[in-house]
Amino acid sequence: MAKIRISFPDGSEKQYEKGITPIDIVKKDIGEGLARAAVAAKLDDETTDLDVPISKDSKLAVLTFKDDEGKNVFWHSSAHVLAQAVKRLYPDVKLTIGPAVEDGFYYDFDRDEPFTPEDLPKIEKEMEKVVKEDQEFQRSEIPVDDAIKIEKDLKEPYKVEMLEDLKAQGEKTVSMYKHGEFIDLCTGPHVPSTGKIKAFKLTKVAGAYWRGDASNRQLQRIYGVAFPDKKELKQHLARIKEAEARDHRKIGKEMDLFSMHDEAPGMPFFHSKGTFIWNTLVDFMREKMRERDYEENKTPIILNKSLWLQSGHWDHYKENMYFTNIDEQDFAVKPMNCPGNLLIYKTKAHSYRDLPIKAGEFGLVHRHELSGVLSGLFRVRVFTQDDAHVFCTEDQIEEQIIELIDLVDEVYKTFGFEYHVELSTKPEKAMGSQALWDKAESTLKKALDRKRMKYQINEGDGAFYGPKIDYHLKDTIGRTWQCGTIQLDFSMPEKFDLTYEGSDNRKHRPVMLHRAIYGSVERFLGILIEHYAGKFPAWLSPVQARILTVADRFNGYAEKLADDMKKQGLRVETDFRAESVPKKVREAQLSKVNYILVVGEKEQKAGTVNVRTRDNEVLGEKKTDDFVKDLLKEVEEKA
Repeated sequence: MAKIRISFPDGSEKQYEKGITPIDIVKKDIGEGLARAAVAAKLDDETTDLDVPISKDSKLAVLTFKDDEGKNVFWHSSAHVLAQAVKRLYPDVKLTIGPAVEDGFYYDFDRDEPFTPEDLPKIEKEMEKVVKEDQEFQRSEIPVDDAIKIEKDLKEPYKVEMLEDLKAQGEKTVSMYKHGEFIDLCTGPHVPSTGKIKAFKLTKVAGAYWRGDASNRQLQRIYGVAFPDKKELKQHLARIKEAEARDHRKIGKEMDLFSMHDEAPGMPFFHSKGTFIWNTLVDFMREKMRERDYEENKTPIILNKSLWLQSGHWDHYKENMYFTNIDEQDFAVKPMNCPGNLLIYKTKAHSYRDLPIKAGEFGLVHRHELSGVLSGLFRVRVFTQDDAHVFCTEDQIEEQIIELIDLVDEVYKTFGFEYHVELSTKPEKAMGSQALWDKAESTLKKALDRKRMKYQINEGDGAFYGPKIDYHLKDTIGRTWQCGTIQLDFSMPEKFDLTYEGSDNRKHRPVMLHRAIYGSVERFLGILIEHYAGKFPAWLSPVQARILTVADRFNGYAEKLADDMKKQGLRVETDFRAESVPKKVREAQLSKVNYILVVGEKEQKAGTVNVRTRDNEVLGEKKTDDFVKDLLKEVEEKA
């Protein structure tokens, strides 16, 4: 029997008989523990079923639920179990698609009567039966015409439509998966059997148009999530409940931070308190920029079409742009700030002595997003980027990247964020030569390695003009958010013919670094609302203290105290309503006020305040000067 060589992630290699499967290798040489946890395999760069025969020398990695690819396989398999259960209960339902998504899975069904939340427990019970039956996922490769016949016999018109599209594209064969009585068109891979899916929960129902086209029939979408054990599911459901309690749209309304209106869909209206936080975030970033000798620019919102053609945005981004016509010329509302800052660079000649030039801009940009994806401050049509563009020589690139890495780290740590990093490489649609892309990617890798930073490669997700380092923040309940980015760009300076005079008195081409740390000030604010659950640290809080009086005769003392605190830069409110003190304390806590100060006769005579926090921690009586001093220190230190 012919032999093949298998290499493993730890660098080891071993020979096996040709035709051996990944699961056989695991059971033979790795152990039963991994065999039980395995959900799929990765042969070279392709994710496959565990029982696929290996016919050539290959790199093998075993995927479990802990791997992102493993989760996708697990959740996609769970979608098949959902579809099988629904078909058992509602045989007339027509199947469409059921992919894994970021936090679980869904399946879209065509049904005359809409599903309701009350249907979900019944479907879950049927799914439990499918799991207990421990049905094997069996893959078959068949001619596309045979698959069309099968789906026609099953009376699945959407599957027939997809197959006919594949046939028109030249596909000769397709893969189908069968488990129990259920069969579905699918590329796979899948877990070995339905019994792997130990714990699951159907979370909601929604409407969705076939192929995302509003002119097509509306389908019924059922969402769910699944895990290898019930403990993980329980933890996940607890996180969902916590996330719902932290929803920035709900808290934003309760705290009077911002609102959304039909008169401007996807465009937030910031109220006074929300505007304060927004301005504080911008001021904080300006402070960090000043420490590093940034200049700050401001460029127009509307720019001529010719500029967007020159920059490449017209070819790569126009479906996300807004347009207008002025003086019989076409203009676009800017979706990015880069081209305007390139024009500023070109307004005068530069020497190597001028570089690096660090040009920041808090630029208002507009991007056309479909109405169905708009979501509070997280997905909007207008937002402010905390942009900066660093123009430097090739010799300065690495040092400038490292300076940016340190800046990003300093900013995120101030807000209490942990993060991980991805290096996003050349996308399918890109401009510039392969040599320039290779050079840019290796430069970013070198800087990351020099900082000894762990990072993952995110293949094909770079900007169209260059690779980038992307930052994913982890919030207090474990969710991740992609925010910051550092992008290395050799192409834009070329397209705009940027130059500087070198020490040799000759013209040279600068290199351009794009960076954003918040990414979008608006989205970052939404993330902070949920990260802190509205309980902002004092330096960011729109109301740092509220003074409550136990009776009207103490209002004068409270007013003087509030005035004195305001003069020192603190943000203070008073509550003189004829309500009980416990009620006013409770309302201040619900409003997320950092400190609640109760004053009465004792406090007025002693020049003190009785202090408690929004978390109902009673700090007791304090001298007003001492309290103000401590609060000012807390603000200054951004504690």
